[in-house]
Amino acid sequence: MNNKCKDFPQYRVLSGRKVYYKIVSDGQFIELSWIGEKPVKYIVTAVQYPERLRIMDMLACEPPYELLQDGDAEQLNFGD
Repeated sequence: MNNKCKDFPQYRVLSGRKVYYKIVSDGQFIELSWIGEKPVKYIVTAVQYPERLRIMDMLACEPPYELLQDGDAEQLNFGD
């Protein structure tokens, strides 16, 4: 989980699911998931240690998180 990269935003996808993440900093990410056909967006600020660990796992592409290619990320609407 040692990640030195600080270039943000970074994008990840949850393996095997339609859940996408835009990591905007080492303390915040946006989660985009679908309930049926409707996208739902959550903005998560890592306040507690488990949330910070989750971001570190995402940045390191630890399973179940996978790298989302830039072209795929551009097709998603994270609300930018």
